[in-house]
Amino acid sequence: MSSSTAILSQSFDTLDPKEYIIIKNARVNNLKSLSVAIPRNKLVVITGLSGSGKSSLAFDTLFAEGQRMYVESLSSYARQFLGRMEKPEVEYIKGVSPAIAIQQKVNTKNPRSTVGTTTEIYDYLKLLFSRIGRTISPVSGEEVKHHTVTDVVDYIHTFEEGDRVMISCPLHLQNDRNMMQELELMLQKGFTRVLINGEAHFVEDLLAEKKLPKGEFEILIDRASVQKEDEDNQFRISDSVQTAFFEGHGECTILIPDKTKRTFSDRFELDGMSFELPTVNFFSFNNPYGACRTCEGFGSVLGIDPDLVIPDKSLSVYEGAIAPWRGESSGKWLEPLVKKGIYFDFPIHRAYEDLSEAEKELIWTGNKHFRGLNDFFKEIESKTHKIQYRVMLSRFRGRTTCPDCMGTRLRKDASFVKVAGKSITEIVLMPIDKALVFFENLELEASEQKVANRLLKEILNRLEYIDKVGLGYLTLNRLTSSLSGGEFQRIKLATSLGSALVGSMYILDEPSIGLHPRDSERLIEVLKTLRDMGNTVIVVEHEEKIMKAADQIIDIGPDAGVLGGELVFQGNLDELILSGKSHTARYLKGEEKIQVKDRNRKWKDSILVRGARENNLKNLTLKFPLHTLTVVTGVSGSGKSTLVKKVLYPALGKTLGTVIDESGKFDRIDGDYKSVTQVEFVDQNPIGKSSRSNPVTYVKAYDAIRSLYSELPTSKQRGYKPAFFSFNVDGGRCESCQGEGTVTVEMQFMADIHLTCESCKGKRFKNEILDVKYNEKDISDVLDMTIDEAMEFFKGKTQIINKLQPLQEVGLGYIGMGQSSNTLSGGEAQRVKLASFLGKGGTKSGDHILFIFDEPTTGLHFHDIRKLLHSINALIEQGHSVIIIEHNTEVIKAADWVIDLGPEGGEKGGNITFEGTPEAMMEVVDNHTAKHLRESFQ
Repeated sequence: MSSSTAILSQSFDTLDPKEYIIIKNARVNNLKSLSVAIPRNKLVVITGLSGSGKSSLAFDTLFAEGQRMYVESLSSYARQFLGRMEKPEVEYIKGVSPAIAIQQKVNTKNPRSTVGTTTEIYDYLKLLFSRIGRTISPVSGEEVKHHTVTDVVDYIHTFEEGDRVMISCPLHLQNDRNMMQELELMLQKGFTRVLINGEAHFVEDLLAEKKLPKGEFEILIDRASVQKEDEDNQFRISDSVQTAFFEGHGECTILIPDKTKRTFSDRFELDGMSFELPTVNFFSFNNPYGACRTCEGFGSVLGIDPDLVIPDKSLSVYEGAIAPWRGESSGKWLEPLVKKGIYFDFPIHRAYEDLSEAEKELIWTGNKHFRGLNDFFKEIESKTHKIQYRVMLSRFRGRTTCPDCMGTRLRKDASFVKVAGKSITEIVLMPIDKALVFFENLELEASEQKVANRLLKEILNRLEYIDKVGLGYLTLNRLTSSLSGGEFQRIKLATSLGSALVGSMYILDEPSIGLHPRDSERLIEVLKTLRDMGNTVIVVEHEEKIMKAADQIIDIGPDAGVLGGELVFQGNLDELILSGKSHTARYLKGEEKIQVKDRNRKWKDSILVRGARENNLKNLTLKFPLHTLTVVTGVSGSGKSTLVKKVLYPALGKTLGTVIDESGKFDRIDGDYKSVTQVEFVDQNPIGKSSRSNPVTYVKAYDAIRSLYSELPTSKQRGYKPAFFSFNVDGGRCESCQGEGTVTVEMQFMADIHLTCESCKGKRFKNEILDVKYNEKDISDVLDMTIDEAMEFFKGKTQIINKLQPLQEVGLGYIGMGQSSNTLSGGEAQRVKLASFLGKGGTKSGDHILFIFDEPTTGLHFHDIRKLLHSINALIEQGHSVIIIEHNTEVIKAADWVIDLGPEGGEKGGNITFEGTPEAMMEVVDNHTAKHLRESFQ
């Protein structure tokens, strides 16, 4: 008997909640009174087909109850500021620990968000530098110091007991007063003596004489003696020193008669420069105090873009590489360089890309023989009152790295503050793996170590987790918005793990999204570490490697939607394979397989991208075949998304006039790109912003359904047009809820409450519209059906079936006809978009669309991947081309052409490691993708 059978055969009431998380009769969404006991402090994978009920169990039931219990534990005052949390539809849940969920989130677009701020490492760095940072003068390289009252008192106490001490400060004339007026004011303040050339004089005597001796005047603040054990005396001296600093504008003089005289300053100055005292805000680019004055903390400014000035790097200066100097009038700027280049040995016939850095810089700065591009643009800017010069400037302007902060976003003097010889700007520009080595080997003085100990522990902890999940190649200054989906997911995971709790319940939603199989192994190590610390780790996942590493697998099914929601299996991997009673088991056993289509597609046409250099791409030139399935793969961070999303897609889209996105750096696009009539980027963004938007309206199937209902006898009798069956326009929809089915009540200090509309009882339409029925079903009943049910219900109605069938083909038969678009996952939204293209039936004859998919297997079970590949092949058979960014070996096997980037991520990536067929790739050695591809064929 398997361990799972033993658990299920026990009465749930006898199980110990200290050993199990017990869920009894869960009925959330499509769950069918599902009961399960999840062992605590284990790594548990919940798997099953897309739409089978995995997320309903993990998030809508388990996590929702964990959150609700946490909110219930707060005071009634605190609860009023939190949303109302309903109890999940379940008989009971026992043994729930504090729950932390790491779900799929849409990447942030905030231009100020960086890897450092997202992971909270930057917050600790700011504290570290403000507390133990040493300000180093850029002139002499000496440390800038200032004296405090404590420093002065400690100095006084270095002398012998009973020594006399005189505390004074310089006397400064203010507001055009003369010395006599200043002395009168001093007397009013309570000061009775001054020192003139070191000798004490009573102020009253000086005022009576009305003639002042010449010399250096100082205010004698106090006279005391060294008494190290007398606490009152210490307070008196401290108070006097504080007064001296104030009256002396930052200076205080200590005179020990017959021994020494020393001046102290509390001004933060050195080498004739005044420096700012380090504070937390001093290192914050989100605060006006710390942000770079030029770029205001964004790291980039609108300036002259070198890539627009010299667009084709393969040309020489003589051939016209410098675009603004190609014109007849502006060509006069080029003439001296061409004619006099021989005097300073400048190679005017050499391609720009082959010039040395010094030669490239010379084109911008110029010399005594010619004026450079900097002077040229300064002159153009001085003539912007004329429209032709404004137009010329706009052609060459773009986002460029800020010249003041060099992209670090901080004010320039923040880099003067150092810890162990490194500034905060140097650390955020280091790859994380190098930053980790720096902090591991950091040596501090004992006093500094005491202050920084806790901060260093937090910094090291977070850096280690980021490195463990395979992101050591990123820098802390990297924009979050520039990360790929997989990188962003793991950044969020590392953030949560960095402050790992013990005895918690971590629920992760497909953390392997966007991960190369090589990186999945690292992720498994992190999950096991989290488990070994004493946490229950529950992962919703389809990745085979993570299933193999799990202590227990829970398989939900047997199918999706209304045919799912049941516990099919619970146990370990070996028991699952032996059971053979689910799609998961049969795929793992090899009884069901994703059939690889015979690759008979020969290609001769291709798009050629030359000189791709964006981010880490190393000046790549490569082909993308047309009328085939091309997969771009490689380890995380190797440059796949940069190549396809930032270079190919915008470059091709601009030639068609359909894309306005800024394209990455590349030389030019060649080949048969003119045969492409349209380029479609199918991403995972939501398909509709309106809460009334749903998959059926998106694929235009609802238009045919409305037409069908308007043709029925009751509709004709009453004059109902198709618009009467729409919930988007006035007519037949319920006016109380505007066709939503629910009414939103806005609450102050609480989350909005969504209540079922009292007028239509959630039906969306007026009662008279619901009188119209087709096969005993009204329009509201149709919206409550799943796609699969609707396919059966509308059998024979070709127009409707043709529109709905693509949704079923891409594996979305389980979703509701009227399900709101904003409830779909990213992977589901992507497949709805794919279905809409399939439903167009190849569009117009002769159209050639290039489809680009960004990781379409996100959230897909093996069974669903088979359906997805069938649909993608259907697009190619209609005469289109498909490019997929993907790591899934099943998709790579099905490709006609594979482009692999690497060999590693970040600086060590950006190279082409392979171009060819999957069969040829398996022969490659020392290639991460090839290794895992060979394993999948075994």
